[in-house]
Amino acid sequence: MTDLDQLTQSLARNLKRWRGERGFTLDALAARAGVSRGMIIQIEQARTNPSVGTTVKLADALGVSITTLLDYEQGSQVRLVPASQAVRLWSTEAGSSNTLLVGTEARGPIELWSWHLMPGDSSASDPHPEGTVELLHVTSGELTLVVDGEAHVVPAGTSATFEAHVPHIYRNDGSEPADLTMAVSIPPVRGEGR
Repeated sequence: MTDLDQLTQSLARNLKRWRGERGFTLDALAARAGVSRGMIIQIEQARTNPSVGTTVKLADALGVSITTLLDYEQGSQVRLVPASQAVRLWSTEAGSSNTLLVGTEARGPIELWSWHLMPGDSSASDPHPEGTVELLHVTSGELTLVVDGEAHVVPAGTSATFEAHVPHIYRNDGSEPADLTMAVSIPPVRGEGR
């Protein structure tokens, strides 16, 4: 089984599990996530590999981290995630990428990410649920962080935090690669939609 096959199977199993735990019908989850019912069926039957955007929308609608939707081993008190099991969710031909390092569901999902942005590359994100907070630290290069249309230059050694319920973009306007570590805290889903 390839890594992609394993990821597809894990996503199918975990999406079904969390939809069931939240008591969401296919239609209810489709409406909450803004994803078609047919796409959710295909994902749950492991017949498709959805885009990162679709996966994020489903995770947000369920109130779980992407880690939880993609993880194939849950349960232990201490969970070590070797580099070989970190999940690369986005990459470009220029060499930019982001990697989900680890996440947890404690008090709402929390995710830890590693980003590598090549000069001229950018990644846009739709708004997350109200109460979502992102924290980031640029370790090399320079990041242009655009939050709700306002650009902020974040040089190496600088950290930033913002409420991520508005559109935001991670962009490298510089001439050198930019590397950053980012944590995302997502509020837990309240029992609506059951």
